[in-house]
Amino acid sequence: MPFDIKNLYRARLGENYVLHHRYLNRTLVQVQRTIGMDIIYERAQGCRLYDREGLDYLDFLSGFGVFNIGRNHPVVKQALHQAIDLDAPNMVQMDCALLAGVLAEKLCQRLAAQGAPHLDSVFLCNSGTESVEAALKFARASTGRPRYLHLAGSWHGLTYGSLSVMGCPSFREGFEPLLQGCSAVKMGDLTALERELCRRDVAALIIEPVQGKGVHFPTDDFYSQAQALCRKYGTLLICDEVQTGLGRTGTWFAFEHWHLEPDIITLAKTLSGGFVPCAAMITRRSIYQGLFSRLDRCVVHSTSFGRNNLAAAAALATLHVLEEEKLPSRAAILGQMLEESLHELQKHQPLIKAVRVKGLMCAIDFAPGPNVWSRIGWDAIHALDRALFTQLVVTRMMRKHRILTQVAGHGMDTLKILPPLVCDETDIAKFVHALDESLQSLAAFPAHIAGFGQRFARALLPPKTKKQSTASTM
Repeated sequence: MPFDIKNLYRARLGENYVLHHRYLNRTLVQVQRTIGMDIIYERAQGCRLYDREGLDYLDFLSGFGVFNIGRNHPVVKQALHQAIDLDAPNMVQMDCALLAGVLAEKLCQRLAAQGAPHLDSVFLCNSGTESVEAALKFARASTGRPRYLHLAGSWHGLTYGSLSVMGCPSFREGFEPLLQGCSAVKMGDLTALERELCRRDVAALIIEPVQGKGVHFPTDDFYSQAQALCRKYGTLLICDEVQTGLGRTGTWFAFEHWHLEPDIITLAKTLSGGFVPCAAMITRRSIYQGLFSRLDRCVVHSTSFGRNNLAAAAALATLHVLEEEKLPSRAAILGQMLEESLHELQKHQPLIKAVRVKGLMCAIDFAPGPNVWSRIGWDAIHALDRALFTQLVVTRMMRKHRILTQVAGHGMDTLKILPPLVCDETDIAKFVHALDESLQSLAAFPAHIAGFGQRFARALLPPKTKKQSTASTM
């Protein structure tokens, strides 16, 4: 019998959560079922996901920023079909693959067009955390220094090097000790930064120009001053553009907002087009050769799938779409509309404390309203879990309005959205209306949301804790 992936997909669709519970991450399955995200999606196109009943869901999560060009873009699909039909040699390893070379050329040309011609050397890999690991290794090889600095609240990946420069304690828990000599500096604290840099043992300062967890960024010249300090003390500046790059913040690269000249940048997520894993670390030639310093070190840092034809084809097609459809500038325009609409909503929605928007990267902070019943509900929810109120917002947005969003981070009263850059004004308006309705509903029924929150909290507790909790109430 011939193998038919379409028939296999259709025959087994609906077993998704059973299979994942049995063979993969059953804790994740439990969470998705608890928060109402256990939907069986059948297909996807552009900004929308579709379930088996044909209902559409507005995807304002974009696979954590993967789908800037939308899902299943026809240009990328065609490029992949053509690449497969070429029957070209792939991953020979002892060769120099053509499409990987063309992709590196296109990335350097784009950076030159955006004011960074010094970033002219590319290392291709598979994921965001791999690109960060590469950046850390290249920085150490180039400088000979052992330490790294990062910003508090940062997110750089979950492998050991990336985790060592991670500013989110909840993800470091259970894996320490990590790399020695890595220190966090608070965004805006130039005094603390210089105190670390003046020791002249720091290989690199790594930043997300816009932090993924909470969408935080400086509103002053902190980044330019930090870059100047790095130059003064011989430290490299790494801009982690895994989530912020390729149009997300309204420019091709987020470092452009602050007119930075990073020594190294990292790219992933959108670079793949959402089809084949693809990532890149891009740096100065002098830094690049600091690692590949001798003939016998030509593969001292490498990855088997990093230069493969399908990844390169997907990335080249994605860069073409971003340019042809002018998606970075589109993100800037739609982001301004989103920000204005949310500030207008904030005027009559007291639960909204703050709004932060950069292009189509957005966070909304919540706080208790002035109404006494609203505060009672708020306090009841927060007594159970710090981020539970926002999770209730996310759940209602999904179940009532079929809009996919996310809690910005562990313990945060913050909703985060990453709309595809191909969304339109109607999609933005739909999101703002749904948020307004959801907040009104949750604020109006404190006892109701407290009950929901209690069920969420109980479901999310570890089994032992739940047993002990039950016993203590008997």
